Amino acid sequence: MLKRLLSISLLLSSQAYAETSDVLQKKPAAFKLGFETITLPNDESMGMVGGSYLIETLPGLYLGPAAYGAITGERGGFFTGGGEITYRLPVTEQISVDTGFYLGGGGGGAAGVGGGLMLRPHIDLLWDFGGIRAGISASEVRFPSGNFSSRQLGVMISVDDTFSYSDANRIGQYLSATRRGGVGFDRIAVIAAQSKPQGNSVKTTTGAAAPDSTSYAGFLMTQSLNNGWLWGVEAAGAVKGSSDGYAEVLGTFGWEYAFNSSLRAGTRVALGMGGGGAVDTGGGALGKAAIFGTYQISHDLDLTLETGLSKAFDGSFNARYASLQLGMALDHPHASADILNRIEGWEWDASAQHYTSAARRDGSKRSMQNIGFKLNREMDNGFYLSGQAHSALDGGAGGYSVGLIGAGWESPEIIGKLRLSAEMLVGAAGGGGVDSDGGAIMQPMAYASYPISNNWRLKAGAGVVKSFKGELNSPVLDLSIGYRFGLPRR
Repeated sequence: MLKRLLSISLLLSSQAYAETSDVLQKKPAAFKLGFETITLPNDESMGMVGGSYLIETLPGLYLGPAAYGAITGERGGFFTGGGEITYRLPVTEQISVDTGFYLGGGGGGAAGVGGGLMLRPHIDLLWDFGGIRAGISASEVRFPSGNFSSRQLGVMISVDDTFSYSDANRIGQYLSATRRGGVGFDRIAVIAAQSKPQGNSVKTTTGAAAPDSTSYAGFLMTQSLNNGWLWGVEAAGAVKGSSDGYAEVLGTFGWEYAFNSSLRAGTRVALGMGGGGAVDTGGGALGKAAIFGTYQISHDLDLTLETGLSKAFDGSFNARYASLQLGMALDHPHASADILNRIEGWEWDASAQHYTSAARRDGSKRSMQNIGFKLNREMDNGFYLSGQAHSALDGGAGGYSVGLIGAGWESPEIIGKLRLSAEMLVGAAGGGGVDSDGGAIMQPMAYASYPISNNWRLKAGAGVVKSFKGELNSPVLDLSIGYRFGLPRR
């Protein structure tokens, strides 16, 4: 008790202590999930799921990241990622109309998307059931360089949320109340896994026997609920083997039991989309079931061993996998109510990248453009962690996607408000005919950034993207706009 009182008095004396109401801003937000069936050339149908997290930036105007992927049909492995802007117009107390626009890049599943640019204007009619809105959506999906478009109706569900954050100038201060901030995830883990097909019936999309094993890497983000329950999202891509271009994105739900402060075990299931890299997932729907054990290394770090089954609902893919996860706590939701929250620094970046000479499997080298999203978590002394996702937008590489994780360092202000930074990233990439054999890549980058307001800043960068095994080895140019903010952490 004496130690806690001493800590609080030190914080008060340094004026780093503030009431929650003085620091945190609350913005309405929404998780949106929809399903629709689009028509590809030759009247082929493909069921597509879309998900987004949108934050109200101006009254009624919502903005945020979004992604779409195949879940029925014959194009498993089709994914796109980008940004969504939506305006919500209340019609009555229960009924609202959302109209908006999605711009993203990607493709895959040999869907004939050209360079990968996807446009999706839409209008949604939603009924409010008390924080959960459901209704129908009318949309048009266009791939301009693929020379096709599709108009359709779909179904939509939207869950109201609140995004709590602070201005960047509050980073480092402390709050007097315990609460979640941001999207609300408590833990992020980096995953290294290997899968092996089960039985001789597992084939590739060409009918050949599946590879003996595939290694992949990714991340898992979870939020703890009451009584040991948890939920989250995970994404991964192939980094070794002959399945480069394979990717999966899933939602997960599970339960864990703590034996003591250091050891816990549990089980979880996951459902979502997977495919690419000639992996036969049929229409793309994928399920997983697993058991895991976790050892708490320190207050913020843990190590998890997991094993389970991964199976396509409409395809021959059926594999057993084992994974090793290094987890880091983003928040401690079960901390004592009298523990102060520190405001940690975060940054969201929207990115446009240009590969000057991306090697293709046909032996050529051509430029290509990607659209991407970055999430940076500030650490101490200028260091930061970064997670990134990019997808092809132009350059004849529709279907190319990349996921990256790594760390960097940013300098103090050197000339006026200018800052310099450098980062090293590794990850998985593939698809679109780009020669990233095996899927594992590295991408060192250097940036110069300049603030245009208290929270917003522009960043220009240059670096190299290089495949560990394939011929991809190209200079990279990057232009990003970033939003820097603070989130409370217990």
